[in-house]
Amino acid sequence: MLVLMALPLLGADDYFPPPDAQGGWRRLKTASSIARRAGMDLAKLDAAFAYAQGTAQHGGLLVVRHGYLLYEKYYGRGDREALPELASVGKAFTSAALGMAMMDKPAVFAQGLDERVWTPKLLPAEAFPVDDERKLKITLGQVLSMAAGIRGTNPVYVKGEKQVWENPTIDNGPWSTTDEFALRQTLWCHPGDCYSYSTASSHIPAIVVRHVMGMEMEEYLRRRLTGPLGFGDWGYAMYRPKLKSGIDAQGRMLHTPGGGSIAVRATDMLRFGYLFLKQGRWGKRQILPAEFVAQCGRGVSYNPHYTHSFNFNVNEDGHLAGAPRDAFWKGGAGGYAIYVVPSLDLVVWKLGGNEGQYDPALTRLPVRYRYDGSRADWKAPANAGDTTGKTLEMVIRAITP
Repeated sequence: MLVLMALPLLGADDYFPPPDAQGGWRRLKTASSIARRAGMDLAKLDAAFAYAQGTAQHGGLLVVRHGYLLYEKYYGRGDREALPELASVGKAFTSAALGMAMMDKPAVFAQGLDERVWTPKLLPAEAFPVDDERKLKITLGQVLSMAAGIRGTNPVYVKGEKQVWENPTIDNGPWSTTDEFALRQTLWCHPGDCYSYSTASSHIPAIVVRHVMGMEMEEYLRRRLTGPLGFGDWGYAMYRPKLKSGIDAQGRMLHTPGGGSIAVRATDMLRFGYLFLKQGRWGKRQILPAEFVAQCGRGVSYNPHYTHSFNFNVNEDGHLAGAPRDAFWKGGAGGYAIYVVPSLDLVVWKLGGNEGQYDPALTRLPVRYRYDGSRADWKAPANAGDTTGKTLEMVIRAITP
């Protein structure tokens, strides 16, 4: 197993990048400055980028270390200004929204993550009466860590054992991020007794945030997170005319989808990861509770079954041998992943995406870049497999002794 010690922060300071419109991230552009100030080998980062190009139709690779944006390259439709639908990466933003709501409304969340979810205090009238009495025992921590028993996809994990159960959910896509589906989804097991990846489970915190804060989760994120962090254009892939319910007459989803589908610029995704690297602080302002951020990066008691905290994958057990045990990340279908490695003072954004995810009709956000048509006919390698971990390991291998 590879063990990497944290390097001294070479001239590191309490740095936070201004918005891109005001200059953005401080940069390192030459191999010598990257080696000297960030302790990384540019040639090895180029190798990681070359590998990334074989994992998704479109995308890019961005690396921040010691507060410097030292690597930023794109391919296909990938671009700093691109706003593709980021699939399940949006789940991490849902976790952040709930963490902020708990900070803003401590009296409502007096029991913290032990609060029972299925109560009129946290959920709207449509959630009642419950269709399964066991739901009354589900806690916020279980919902966030996908250990609430809410039906998801195979495999299911029980205390580390991988199992395949009968009757998985039929749909784990956009339909799963509607209130109707999430609130009426059946249970696979008693709350706390198993882990299953469930997009419906991740939508429930978005309902809680909306109910408690009195606004859509997207608006809450704009006020409390993306505004203070200096994001540029961003939004959600809200336009889903093929859905049979949960949309308005224009095909727009009625509520912010907590299970994914956010659309964020590449350098702003780095800001999001950097917020977690800085224990939830941005400048002098504590955006997220520090202890909540810490729990996102390690195994949590609510989910003793699998290496999944509050919508992040964690490496506390060392299963990703080429990364430190404090590494954590959130991936999304299409080859996306945001990585945070506190001990290495490192944030990495692996931009990915297929042709459909870059369709501006999903978001109706402005397209501020040009696409040269490259990779339009790209096909994934037959043996591609899960490339999330290998990309991070290759970036870490670029760190010089």
